[in-house]
Amino acid sequence: MELTYRCLIIDDETPAHKALASHIAKYEDLEHSGSAYNGREALKMLNENNYDIIFLDINMPIISGIELMEMQPNRPITIVTTAYSDFALSAYQNDAIDYLLKPISFEKFEKAIEKAKTYYSGISLKKDENKKDEVLTYRLNGQIVESLLDDIVYIESLGNYIKLYSTKAKLPVIIYGSLSNITIELDNANFLQIHRSYIINTNKIQSTSQKSLTMCDGKIIPIGRKYQILLHRYFK
Repeated sequence: MELTYRCLIIDDETPAHKALASHIAKYEDLEHSGSAYNGREALKMLNENNYDIIFLDINMPIISGIELMEMQPNRPITIVTTAYSDFALSAYQNDAIDYLLKPISFEKFEKAIEKAKTYYSGISLKKDENKKDEVLTYRLNGQIVESLLDDIVYIESLGNYIKLYSTKAKLPVIIYGSLSNITIELDNANFLQIHRSYIINTNKIQSTSQKSLTMCDGKIIPIGRKYQILLHRYFK
């Protein structure tokens, strides 16, 4: 099973776009899906499209690369590509997974991509051909893993990561991604977001109260104020 990684290049210099596009073209599982030439254009594209990896320059007009990272904490996996070494600490503090100095050789690019693949979740939803059940597929430590949707108790946000709690595992699975990304895939009627940090499987609810739910594993999950009406309508 092979996933394709959608890549967005964000840089104000055309030669940088050409160099990165050339490197991307050498991979069958990488797709050059967009190009932005300043931070404002990049923000618009990130808000309107789904990308898996972004290559981000630091010194750009209007909005710098660091500012963009601060404005988009749940952005796709970020590989910084810059001519300046001064911003490495800030980049890593904002969860960049690698920091490449221009000119970027293919060898350095290759190592950054392997690192990105290791961290990337690649969450998607599909039908199990044999059991006719829905499964989530994602990358974990470089491997593609599947989890039956019916086994998931709840999903918790953890910054740029999410935790999947399942009846089949003692410990949660931590993968790169966000609740907003997984919500796009979860059109299953049994899953509801009840808090900005939680999505729950309604089939795994043990008991309810006015401000929280208790799940089948004993976890008490708070109900966000703006989600209370949605939850009330669901049970009604």
